[in-house]
Amino acid sequence: MDSISREPTAVSAGLVTAASGVPQAERSDDPPETPPSAPKKPGTNSDGGVETAEEAVEPAEPDIDELCSDMFEKMAIFLQGELTATCEDYLLLENMNKLTSLKYMEMKDISVNISRNLQDLNNKYASLQPYLDQINKIEEQVSALEQAAYKLDAYSKKLEARFKKLEKR
Repeated sequence: MDSISREPTAVSAGLVTAASGVPQAERSDDPPETPPSAPKKPGTNSDGGVETAEEAVEPAEPDIDELCSDMFEKMAIFLQGELTATCEDYLLLENMNKLTSLKYMEMKDISVNISRNLQDLNNKYASLQPYLDQINKIEEQVSALEQAAYKLDAYSKKLEARFKKLEKR
């Protein structure tokens, strides 16, 4: 059972060496290295070939320095990718802002042209207003003249009817 709770000696030696800066051979207070116990083969256990905790063997771990440097390299690549993606996002946002600014400038130019044309139309309408007023007056007079012509026509028909009546007598 103590093979699971015991840390591998190669890892602890590497940590001690890395922490103190003194090679393990020069340190006198370290206990002598003991080779890891050999794995026990399942024998005639009644549990059907299931390994017990004492039989389990921890895999040999690679050098911690190599693992750390590999981790830092991969973390640097990851962070570089994240920063590149963020920079690309900001460049895209900048380009979108520039395009939006150009569109708004175009819309401003269009609205200025529309405003100018509307002002020209209003000036032309104001210059035509006296003529339009004259046309309205003429239309009213024509309507009044038409009504008078209808009345005159009706009156002439009445006179004609009287004249024919008088003539028959």
